[in-house]
Amino acid sequence: MKRVVSVSLGSSRRDHKVITELLGEKVEIARMGTDGDFNRALELLGELDGKVDAIGLGGIDVYLFVKQKRYAIQDGLKLMESVKVTPVVDGSGLKNTLEREVVKILARETDLLKAGTRVMMVSSVDRFGMAEALSEIGCDMTFGDLIFTAGIPYAIKTMDELEEIAGRLLPEITKMPFHMIYPTGKKQESQDEAKVQKFARYYHDADVIAGDFHLIRRFMPAGMSGQTILTNTTTSADVEFLKEKGVGTLVTTTPEYEGRSFGTNVMEAALVAIFNKKLEQITAQDYLDLLHRLDFRPRIVKLSV
Repeated sequence: MKRVVSVSLGSSRRDHKVITELLGEKVEIARMGTDGDFNRALELLGELDGKVDAIGLGGIDVYLFVKQKRYAIQDGLKLMESVKVTPVVDGSGLKNTLEREVVKILARETDLLKAGTRVMMVSSVDRFGMAEALSEIGCDMTFGDLIFTAGIPYAIKTMDELEEIAGRLLPEITKMPFHMIYPTGKKQESQDEAKVQKFARYYHDADVIAGDFHLIRRFMPAGMSGQTILTNTTTSADVEFLKEKGVGTLVTTTPEYEGRSFGTNVMEAALVAIFNKKLEQITAQDYLDLLHRLDFRPRIVKLSV
């Protein structure tokens, strides 16, 4: 049996373990949160290195891709480079393949996404593939990177502008301690009330809110009116939270296992574990081909009638 572990800077209350089967191979998938403790994450990675088949880094990005440019977040790189033997991934490989496919499936097979659908992404530079795919089908896009990361009430509306701003800001932002730009540990369980009130209109004006779930949750106001959430990692408690806020539909890009969907880092690590290739030899097309063989489908949950 293959063993895959995600070491996350997120809350340990979200830990989970399942055994599933992928293409006839049994895979144990586990998540281990460190409650925002960077040094504990380093310790865990050292303990797991060489003892599991693949490791995912959760609660943190290592690489951000904008078009053909790759930006490395320094804290993420420290974690990744501490692992010497076991293949380690951050989910960016799946974000650029699976999430593009999910957008195409939703546009082709449902009425959730179509030309003119008002989509607000809480953050786009960590999901550039999703942002591009949504733009390509003609959605009316609002990119909230400056709003929810920097508190600047400026909505980016086009891919060209997103690329330009990312090119100017990411070289410096990636040097910052990660907890300053993304909620880790207990912050994932609370809301930023000041920004919830200040920027509620961006949620209320959208048909679809897309992107990282922790960011979506942190800034979501009450009184939603049946909007769709397009995201990844959710638990049963998260589903109840969305119902209470008035969300209509939840779509997760990764499948459900025993009541929750895992993050892209976990699923990418699981795919790496069953590949008969070295990590550096795996291409985007390899991921796509394997996803098709596994018939990965987005999970669609109706939360209100």
